[in-house]
Amino acid sequence: MAGGDHSSAHSSHAYHQGAMDITDHKATFSGFLKVAEWGTILTIASVGLLTFAFAMGLGWWTGLIVYAVVCAGAGLALKMGPAWWATTAITVVLLIIGGAITTGLIALGG
Repeated sequence: MAGGDHSSAHSSHAYHQGAMDITDHKATFSGFLKVAEWGTILTIASVGLLTFAFAMGLGWWTGLIVYAVVCAGAGLALKMGPAWWATTAITVVLLIIGGAITTGLIALGG
């Protein structure tokens, strides 16, 4: 027995390729990929917004247009679902409100 005959001792727990249920693993990995995809797109769009608005000096509204175009283009190209479009719409509305408030404060300050 010391020679390595393990078939009788562990036969009920032997590994069988393809026999394990991996639905939870697939769901977790799919969720990770979705988060990575969304994070990448939103980071690229945000960098575009900030680059056009501040580094290139073209203004907040130009940067916001770039943000919206990047998000919409990625949504169309990657066939994103309704949650993506809702997220894009909400962030664009919030950026419009923030830009309007900032513009108004700058105008008041002189």
